Amino acid sequence: KMQNKLREKKIKGESKNGMVRIYMNGAQEFEDIFIDDAYLDPNMFDEIKKGMKDAFKDYQKKLQKEIIQDVDLDQLKSMFGK
Repeated sequence: KMQNKLREKKIKGESKNGMVRIYMNGAQEFEDIFIDDAYLDPNMFDEIKKGMKDAFKDYQKKLQKEIIQDVDLDQLKSMFGK
């Protein structure tokens, strides 16, 4: 049930300059990517890699916030037998 709920969440991770965006669901499954045309020049490879790292970090932060918001305290208690 929780896994299905996570799959329904769509989260965008974005590089600091907005030129690279990744789209993943809450179950950490890759869905799509956007790379600005300016980065499609072969000389921009390092910038693409940096943008991907930034976008993934942004996605991870957003996912953690989503999970925390969805945590049901009663579910937690039952998971730990309390």
